[in-house]
Amino acid sequence: MKKEQPAMPDVFVNYRNGDGDKTATFIERELSHRFGDEAAFRASKSIAPGTRYQEELLHSVRRSEVLLAVIGPNWTNYPALYDENDWVRREILEAFECGISVIPVLEGTETARLKAADLPQELRPLADRQSVRLDMKDPEPGLTKITKRLIELVPTLHDRTTPEPESSVRNQMGNVSGRTNVQGRDIAGGIGNDYRQVHLGRGNINNQQFSGPGAMFVGENNGGIHQRFNGQVGDEDEDR
Repeated sequence: MKKEQPAMPDVFVNYRNGDGDKTATFIERELSHRFGDEAAFRASKSIAPGTRYQEELLHSVRRSEVLLAVIGPNWTNYPALYDENDWVRREILEAFECGISVIPVLEGTETARLKAADLPQELRPLADRQSVRLDMKDPEPGLTKITKRLIELVPTLHDRTTPEPESSVRNQMGNVSGRTNVQGRDIAGGIGNDYRQVHLGRGNINNQQFSGPGAMFVGENNGGIHQRFNGQVGDEDEDR
């Protein structure tokens, strides 16, 4: 049986244990909530037990569109940044090598902006990237900036927590017959002869005929309007 390939993550969350890992967990959970469970990759959540994590980490970086590098207060002080086998370093360098967008996320108010002089030569381009500050005491402003930037970089991402804009109603009733019928905007079907029918907009109504006692039409009409009140029938032309 052919093994099913995991979904490609759009965002890879890079972090160091003991320095930014809690913020990384928060970011991944929020992005998964907004964009879907498979949208964000975080190693401790996304790598299944028994998987060769070395291969999975680099493979997931290459398949991502954006890498978020979570920078804690002591991030630049870790000697591991100068170690070629350090995974935080390797993931960021892999993103640089593959031309993947890298966004530094500064944790809290105490984390200083990155300075090239504080970084190994290979990581100094990270200091040139515009960063986003995420303060866990008030995370929404930073999270909003991250979300907005991700949507700009990855147009296929859709924030599921944002309400859909109200759109026009288009023939939701179809062909109807009843005592009180109301339709906003276009109607492609018909409204049978009855009374207290209301149409707001334009479109065909019962083959361009709108009829019945107490009929009301507001908008553009390409057919006739026939009204009957107290047994009397009157024809109104469409311009009235």
